[in-house]
Amino acid sequence: MLQTIEVEIDAEGQVHPVGLGKPIPAGPDLLTLLTPRANEESLLSESALAEDWLKPEEDEAWAYLQPVR
Repeated sequence: MLQTIEVEIDAEGQVHPVGLGKPIPAGPDLLTLLTPRANEESLLSESALAEDWLKPEEDEAWAYLQPVR
């Protein structure tokens, strides 16, 4: 039977099940690596936020942070 579970992988590469309540059984398995959630959320919101970022008013509002030319 195929089963999908959520896991966290620590800095040493150890796999830890999340909310499973029992160890993962020994034996061959497959692991699908996902992009970090924070990165995915920022990519999904980028196009919506870009509409505001590209307005001239935004350039004016943040101009004081730009180096003097």
